[in-house]
Amino acid sequence: MDTEEGKGAEILKNEPTVETPLNRQLNQLASAITIASYIVAALIVVGRMAYLFLDGDPSNNDGFVTIAEHTLKSIMLAVSLIVVSVPEGLPMSVTMSLALSMRKMLAQKNLVRKLHACETMGAATVICSDKTGTLTKNKMQVREFDCYYDNYELVAQSLCVNSTAELALREDGEKPRTVGNPTEGAILYYFARHSEPRIDYEYYRDNATIISQKAFTPETKYMSTMAVDEVSGKKYLYVKGAPEIVLAMCEKVGDGRSKEAVLSRLNELQEKGMRTLGFAIAEIMPDESQTPLLYVGTVGIQDPVRDDVRDAIVRNREAGVRVIMVTGDVAITAREIGREAGIVDGDGEEAMMSGAEFAKADDQYLKEKVLPTLKILSRARPEDKLRLVSLLQEMGEVVAVTGDGTNDALALKKAQVGLSMGDGTSRAKEASDITIIDNSFASINNGILWGRSLYMNIKRFILFQMTVNVCACLVVLLGAFLGLDSPLTVTQMLWVNLIMDTFAAIALSTLPPDPSLMKEAPRNPRSHIVDRGMGRRILFGGLFFFLVLAGLWQLLWHTSVDPSQGVTSLLSKENLSLFFSGALNFHHDKAHLSPYELGLFFSTFVLMQFWNIFNVRYFHTGSSFLGDIADMLIHPKRAGEHFSFGFALIAAVILLGQILIVNVAGEFFEVAPLPASDWGWLLLLTSLVLIVPDLYRLVRNLLFP
Repeated sequence: MDTEEGKGAEILKNEPTVETPLNRQLNQLASAITIASYIVAALIVVGRMAYLFLDGDPSNNDGFVTIAEHTLKSIMLAVSLIVVSVPEGLPMSVTMSLALSMRKMLAQKNLVRKLHACETMGAATVICSDKTGTLTKNKMQVREFDCYYDNYELVAQSLCVNSTAELALREDGEKPRTVGNPTEGAILYYFARHSEPRIDYEYYRDNATIISQKAFTPETKYMSTMAVDEVSGKKYLYVKGAPEIVLAMCEKVGDGRSKEAVLSRLNELQEKGMRTLGFAIAEIMPDESQTPLLYVGTVGIQDPVRDDVRDAIVRNREAGVRVIMVTGDVAITAREIGREAGIVDGDGEEAMMSGAEFAKADDQYLKEKVLPTLKILSRARPEDKLRLVSLLQEMGEVVAVTGDGTNDALALKKAQVGLSMGDGTSRAKEASDITIIDNSFASINNGILWGRSLYMNIKRFILFQMTVNVCACLVVLLGAFLGLDSPLTVTQMLWVNLIMDTFAAIALSTLPPDPSLMKEAPRNPRSHIVDRGMGRRILFGGLFFFLVLAGLWQLLWHTSVDPSQGVTSLLSKENLSLFFSGALNFHHDKAHLSPYELGLFFSTFVLMQFWNIFNVRYFHTGSSFLGDIADMLIHPKRAGEHFSFGFALIAAVILLGQILIVNVAGEFFEVAPLPASDWGWLLLLTSLVLIVPDLYRLVRNLLFP
């Protein structure tokens, strides 16, 4: 390992882990829930104790309940509510969503190396993309070769010896593949198959003894090799690299034409989007003196833009994600490639900047005047790329970076999401978060879609569970301030929290990605995961469920339900009249609800949440449950677009689980079994929780598609 690589490895090792937007948002939410749950728990204890002392009788109807026992029971209830309020299913939801997305993204050529990158990719606002292999096919083809020297064999020798690439024959005997640098390989292939006369690069290498070799670097922009031609016995210095650099090193052009003529020809090639390389030769005399470098030729290499790139760039633009192409090509070539890819289209020079200009400009000027409109950074060095990422992050952008070389490692590590290429170096892959196996920019779009869908699934679970928690807290609070035992026991609340919510987390984490999310702008990384609209929905939803349950509790307290007649006796005309007239209250001779009545209350609570999970499934979508059912009946082949087998399976498990714990393990949950007719009535009545909002969604989608 050379010194520079060693420094890079040390920086990567010591680089602190950047907190992802999701981690920060979840930590904020956890803190808020914890504070709220402790406040509610304190209110429960205070409310129950206040009722005990204000009532003047610290015992219940059965007697012998001491203040200490009452206090202990209040604390146990408060602790159980704290346990319920903390969303235990949330870590599972996040982890499962990340894991499932990781597996699905692999099928779409995104190898996720670090789990958090699945979600962070969905928050990206800027992508700093390499050109070669990502926007282009990385299939270098020599389109033009201008030889400016009459000794063609010497020029050919310089091209073959001053190179590290190889051509390896394929098993099918067809076009050979390049081993090593693709640009050098394209040159070797051109001279082996298309030049006249054809050149066998191995012959020239076999007849040359390399004395020294200086590798190409982004700083020098050229490569040189000193070698002895064993046939003639002469020693030569071969140079190849950026034409403007090599030409400046030369005293004259081999055929006597002016340097201005060469530069004019370079401009023609670069305007066609070609990558150009220049070549020079100098002879080393026996006394080790060197003749002046002679510019002997220019090659124009074209790397076609990928067929799907332009559409992918358009989708990115629709999604509010800006693409900045960072390339080592000269400005003219970079602009042409950017135009073909759809990155620049009618933009002025303000959308472009060279690496040299970028390096000279101060940070404040770049952040205020350049970066908001920058689309192409040409002739960029690795340090330019790293600085670009840092400045964008200082501006509040969530940056994704693509790279395939060792020199890209620092920028890949610095970015919130580093995207290495499938054929990149091991150092680049080590520093990255995701490896794009097929090197395609379209695969990056898939990563953004999965990241946004994953984040939305997490929001859906939070919406579902917090609605449950608000409802449960209000029910328990009502009982505390009325001096009544809560109709939701500790074991029942644990079932709701640890079992049903866990299954809900699994169900919501299996939802497929929603393509409509790519029509929205990236979320603000500084925002809260529970925004105002979502917060209102949680509060209003929880309050609605609470009012329904409070009415049911009041009705059960006021009447005596006959288990043989079931729910129908509860829904008698007389009871409903009293209920809607507001004549019911909790001051009644009944000491407590019977196990059968508790079973009705508990099952109603759970079934309302069961139907609500379908509402949550359609949160922030342009579809509805009834609309999807109708579409599947009309177009059976499109069922896969709407139907999630995992979601349906988990929903069935929740429903069957509730029936089993009431009818089989009822004693443990302090409830009595319910007959089949009661389950039918409860399912029918609670289904209004889904049907009413879904009708609204259906009408809204028809009127405002």
